[in-house]
Amino acid sequence: MSAASVEQPFDDDESFSLTAIADEIMERHPGYRVEIIGGHLLVTRSPDAPHARALTKLMRPFIAAGLDDGETEVLQNVGLRLPTGTEDYAIPDLVVVDSDIDDHFVENNTYDPVCFRLVLEVTSSNWKDDLRTKPGAYAQAKIPVYLVVDRKHQRLHVLTEPTGSEYANHRVHAPGETITLPETIGAEVTLDVEQIIKAGQRKAN
Repeated sequence: MSAASVEQPFDDDESFSLTAIADEIMERHPGYRVEIIGGHLLVTRSPDAPHARALTKLMRPFIAAGLDDGETEVLQNVGLRLPTGTEDYAIPDLVVVDSDIDDHFVENNTYDPVCFRLVLEVTSSNWKDDLRTKPGAYAQAKIPVYLVVDRKHQRLHVLTEPTGSEYANHRVHAPGETITLPETIGAEVTLDVEQIIKAGQRKAN
């Protein structure tokens, strides 16, 4: 899910907690999602129905491959602690995690990235954050696979091999293609790009 960066209304020498500000925003605006990446607040509106529909379509092949049983789980909206700042965290739309994720709780409903095998984002109006801001953060967290459903450009991005602050391998797939994700996530998962992209589009009246 994409987000908009929010400027901080504080002087540089004034002590404040980004986490406290994030909590206040969510309390005042129910349904909004707030993340902290690189010391900046990213605020996202509630997703629309096509966004949710794309997630439902995406969950099915992961579950069918057996990734929601045994050693792994398929979850939505789980807080991921990031190494990019002392308060940094993200809330990916969908994740594949080790089944012992509860043992990796950090704080404020976030979990250590060591138990994440895949993170997935479905873009909204501010798609640039998912494609430009988050890849570096997820790479630094050493997330093995980052998958982006780019609804604006109707493409599916698969990023693998995190190295430092970037992914060494970034492949872009168009409707008509079928892709198989790396088995490092725990099973062989094949995705129909056209089906996923179509699910994320608004239905014609």
